[in-house]
Amino acid sequence: MPDADTLSATFAALADPTRRAVLARLRQGEATVTQLAEPFAMSLPAVSRHLKVLERAGLVSKGRDAQWRPCRLDAAPLREVDEWVKGYRAFFEERYDRLAAQLAEDATEHTEEP
Repeated sequence: MPDADTLSATFAALADPTRRAVLARLRQGEATVTQLAEPFAMSLPAVSRHLKVLERAGLVSKGRDAQWRPCRLDAAPLREVDEWVKGYRAFFEERYDRLAAQLAEDATEHTEEP
């Protein structure tokens, strides 16, 4: 089971749509802060603040390439979220199975009526 503080930091970072969009962009590969800021109507410092939240959550790391500091996705915290969510998948699958069984039973009852 993942550490609750790690999950809290990850969920807090994912709570913002801008940060989720940044992570979606980084799935395609490394990008500079300037490249990450292009689709947003916000300043570079504002994008940098979002990146700091993602870095603190362990979702983004920055490298060094001459004068550039490319950002890259680190998906390890997302694996922890996936592990946490797995516990709820069985719960929902059981409910869906019960619903499917009930619907099938109801359909059979309706087709058997004269």
